[in-house]
Amino acid sequence: MSRAALALALLLALVSCRTADAQLDELLKQFPQLPGQTTTPGSLGEVKIGQALKQALQVGTENAVKLTGRPDGYFRNQAIKILLPERLKTLEQGLRVIGYGPQVDELVLGMNRAAEQAAPAAKQIFWDAIGDMTIDDARHILDGADTAATDYFKGKTTAHLTTAFKPIVDKSMSQVGVTRQYDELLGRARLIPFLDVERFDLDNYVVGKALDGLFHVVGDEETKIRTNPAARVTDLLREVFGRR
Repeated sequence: MSRAALALALLLALVSCRTADAQLDELLKQFPQLPGQTTTPGSLGEVKIGQALKQALQVGTENAVKLTGRPDGYFRNQAIKILLPERLKTLEQGLRVIGYGPQVDELVLGMNRAAEQAAPAAKQIFWDAIGDMTIDDARHILDGADTAATDYFKGKTTAHLTTAFKPIVDKSMSQVGVTRQYDELLGRARLIPFLDVERFDLDNYVVGKALDGLFHVVGDEETKIRTNPAARVTDLLREVFGRR
């Protein structure tokens, strides 16, 4: 498979399955060929493809943000649902034994709601990272593994996303009562004999798990169309992968 074909395949990989052929054609027409750049019949120039790739990554990351940044985007997705940390498993088990299971469930729901409210803040940060993408970055993504674009985003955006997510999560955890519920459950747990109770920074934990879940969804979207023939939903995508 030629580099141009591989590049075009990745361009389409992160575009929503609902994107029409006409929209894709229009997208590619937006970027003129640069002086000195040559193409062969049926191929696209590398610079042109690289520019279109940035646009496709914008669409793909926006889709991932939409999937996570909605009610139940985390809570109903078992792959990214945020559960109580392992360090609090003994606490959770003890509370459930003495009848506080519903309160623990409410705490878990609140953590996921906080992540869902924070997710939309990722869109612009992802787009900024796409705008900063160099030719070397694009080449690494095009020639890389099934989640090369996701790995690029992790490296470029994790620090910014953490900074952006934290105040949103803190505010949401307070508004939906997670912080209060957590404090109340800790108080009750301290009354359980032989149960070692320590306070855990739940807000920072939720921020970290929210980012893990977001990157997981981005990676799924990237891998799916790279590897799954059933996901090749446009004529152009079928044509490109048909050359392999």
